[in-house]
Amino acid sequence: MIRRTLILLAALWAVPAVGSDKGAVNCSDLSFDDNRYTICEVDASRAQLKLFLRDDQSQVFGHFSSIEEALKPEGKELVFATNAGMYHANRAPVGLYIEDGKEEMRLIPNAGPGNFGLLPNGVFCLRQGRADVFETLSFRDSGTHCTSATQSGPMLVIDGELHPRFLPNSTSHYIRNGVGTSADGRRVVFAISRNAVTFHQFGSLFRDHLNLPSALYFDGNISRLHAPQIGRSDAGFMMGPVVGVVE
Repeated sequence: MIRRTLILLAALWAVPAVGSDKGAVNCSDLSFDDNRYTICEVDASRAQLKLFLRDDQSQVFGHFSSIEEALKPEGKELVFATNAGMYHANRAPVGLYIEDGKEEMRLIPNAGPGNFGLLPNGVFCLRQGRADVFETLSFRDSGTHCTSATQSGPMLVIDGELHPRFLPNSTSHYIRNGVGTSADGRRVVFAISRNAVTFHQFGSLFRDHLNLPSALYFDGNISRLHAPQIGRSDAGFMMGPVVGVVE
């Protein structure tokens, strides 16, 4: 009898827990090149990465708390989130925006004003089991189909090289956030600076410290992070597109 009980317990211990993917998102603080950052690393093959913009009534979520409230009736939790691309005054996306297969805004391939138009810019693309950062024209020409996607700019790292317009001695310092992806699309690292940094410094974080071949800038001083596992959930004025992990 004792032997049968031990065998049964061993079998139960061997069964993996169902419905818990907290190991798929890991957030931490780090310092690199005399600057401070918070990073959240996501395993796209395990985590449910999603884009959020509007609720069921087509109203812009705008805040992490609004997304959390919308998920509660479904028994779901927002375990990570950050702003995910530039937007107009009405919070509509500036460039390509696709959410769960529905396109709200088309791809913008041409140069323009502001950081978004500082070519090359790029697209953050979500597909089954992976996430990728593509340079915009490469994305357009590849015919890649994304389940969800958001366009932003400028690119931070392109095929292992920093954006050609970034200057080591730049005097433009801001809080910045962005995302980088591995070649296989599984490793996705979101970063937000904890002090004002230049584009060159921020891009170097992804290339030289995180060792990611592709990275995309999301935004500057409006950048915010929801990372409950490290006790952080930034509040403030309404955002546009948001990317998050749902459990």
